[in-house]
Amino acid sequence: MPSNLQLHYRACNLCEATCGLIIEHQKGEIISIKGDAKDPLSKGYLCPKAVALQDIYHDPDRLKRPIRKSADGEWLEISWEAAFDEVANRIKTIQQKYGQDSVAFYQGNPSVHNLGTMLFSRGFKKALNSKNQYSATSMDQLPHHLAAIRMFGHPLMIPIPDIDRTDFFLVIGANPLASNGSMMTAPGMSRRIKSLQDREGKMVVIDPRKSETAQKADEYLPVVPGTDVLLLLALIHELFRLELVDVSKSESYLKGVELLKEAVAEFSPAKVSSIVGISVRNIEQLAIEFSQAKSAVCYGRMGVSVQQYGTLCQWLINALNILSGNFDKAGGHMFTTPAVKVRKAGRPPGPPRWKSRVSGQPEVIGELPIAVLAEEITTPGPGQIKAFICSAGNPVLSSPNGTTLDTALNELEFMVSIDIYLNETSRHADIILPPATGLEVDHYDLIFNALAVRNTAKYSPALFNPTTDARSDWQIFKTLTKRLDTSKKSWLQKMSFNWQTPNRLLNLALKTGPYGKLRNNRFNPGGLTLSKLKKHPHGIDFGPLKSVMPKLLFTADKKIDLAPADFISEVEAVGNYFFNGHYLQKPLVLISRRHLRSNNSWMQGIERLAGGSNKCTLQMNPHDAQANKLTDNAVVKVNSNTGSIEVTLEVTDSMMPGVVSLPHGWSNTERGASINNLTNENKIDKLSGNAAFSGIEVQVSSA
Repeated sequence: MPSNLQLHYRACNLCEATCGLIIEHQKGEIISIKGDAKDPLSKGYLCPKAVALQDIYHDPDRLKRPIRKSADGEWLEISWEAAFDEVANRIKTIQQKYGQDSVAFYQGNPSVHNLGTMLFSRGFKKALNSKNQYSATSMDQLPHHLAAIRMFGHPLMIPIPDIDRTDFFLVIGANPLASNGSMMTAPGMSRRIKSLQDREGKMVVIDPRKSETAQKADEYLPVVPGTDVLLLLALIHELFRLELVDVSKSESYLKGVELLKEAVAEFSPAKVSSIVGISVRNIEQLAIEFSQAKSAVCYGRMGVSVQQYGTLCQWLINALNILSGNFDKAGGHMFTTPAVKVRKAGRPPGPPRWKSRVSGQPEVIGELPIAVLAEEITTPGPGQIKAFICSAGNPVLSSPNGTTLDTALNELEFMVSIDIYLNETSRHADIILPPATGLEVDHYDLIFNALAVRNTAKYSPALFNPTTDARSDWQIFKTLTKRLDTSKKSWLQKMSFNWQTPNRLLNLALKTGPYGKLRNNRFNPGGLTLSKLKKHPHGIDFGPLKSVMPKLLFTADKKIDLAPADFISEVEAVGNYFFNGHYLQKPLVLISRRHLRSNNSWMQGIERLAGGSNKCTLQMNPHDAQANKLTDNAVVKVNSNTGSIEVTLEVTDSMMPGVVSLPHGWSNTERGASINNLTNENKIDKLSGNAAFSGIEVQVSSA
């Protein structure tokens, strides 16, 4: 290595995989980005997105100073002080005139990948004191959180597949080879799956599309989109019918087994088979193999979350793992023990504390569903949204029926974007506040360490210093919080807030965490601190997932509720919908998909990631193409009841008949089209309010 070449160790923060990186740099220039073989979680794995970190840093389109829209629509640079003054004054004026709830706040997906935002946006939300809080959570993962609340008493009590030790991996509506885990941080999934199969384990994938993961599976079963809830009910039905239920280890802290048994009684494989598209024999065999494996775990992600019964699906996946004896067990469904204690005791969440003003959708973990944002802006009356603050997100592209939100944003009196790009959403803003980003900021992953398949910790210092007049996310939120907070504070509270920085708060959290220096209120001289973590640039390995039950339960009675009342009631609604003539199988339905080379819409502008297999095509089965007189590589028009797009057709055997697939995260450009021009904001999961993107009826014709 040349003497002036330096090495920087980092965890990539572009997606949930958090792969360890080695960045070679010289005189302020990046020479290479490689996987870090010594990283205890990723062990050298690296996907193409991480290499693009340098492109984001150098991107000429990235905003670095505040800009303000003039009366004639021109963007002009302004100082940070002027920007903060105007934002704070306009928000105060609007709330004084229309009420606290007249200002809405939205946080996009990159927020959770940013230490500063995670630590300091909460204070900002509190200072706003508005019920109109939104985030990307209600686009794809709220069912996980609601199931965790109802069953385990905390929204972050989300069990993780112990993939590295399991003998049977059942994957429903997920593609971890493309995502490297979602709500399951597992970089290098291809290696982990190969290891599973090398030890004579088995992977079964259930999906309407023969995805990259399904192609590596030992068994693949196509399923009709939106019917996964029936399949899961039938699998649990078989566990009870065949007396395969094993709750011997969890019986003392488990309730609701008999109630669940009664609820699934009518959902036999014979009754659901023709609807889900999987044979009776295959359903029965799957239940037997899963329950009789030495260890097994069922994992479901986007495909089962973003549908009409998303919350029921995530609940039933948890229940299947529990009833088969694979809960809190090596190789099964387990909880993490992260170095920062993100799950804190308190009163378990109860029923929704408020509902949305227009359509009455429930609040979950302090947020309303993104599906109601447009109507809350456009519907007059007390509580109507008049101002909007959007942080690190592009909901015009990512929310259901984004064109409706695009139109609604024009009706606002004031809008602020905290973003590094001028995009489909931020173009509506009056002021854009661009934070320092990526390689310019320190990073520690608070959330994805709590969702990882192994207990590890890693701190990433900034590689480059931001420009002298730059502001980090936490500085933006801290400044606005100070200017908006009207609550009376003691001198001690003020001094404490002024003292706070991400690193100081992180150090305190590490010290008081499960491996910390001040663990359980006792001094542990060898315990973890930030300074100690910094001495391990590759990260620290705290070992595999371990049993934590029932000590970690947050429910009031310290029992897992296997049959929450509102979930059981909704099972009856499932039966009525599918068996009593309400359900009609649609001729052609749309599902989404994800590419390894992309993640969110803002990454489509990175040339390094735009090519290769990362193409925005509509995938269709050859039978459907022939029936509709369509040919491969033709430009087709896709219509739904909310919109229309034009896109290139890809005819492939990977799609089951009657289903087409379009990747999410694309903008409406010559390269692709937004799938959310076709989705419906009124189609949501009743229990959580999560958007139901999957199974949208469409028509496809020649363009």
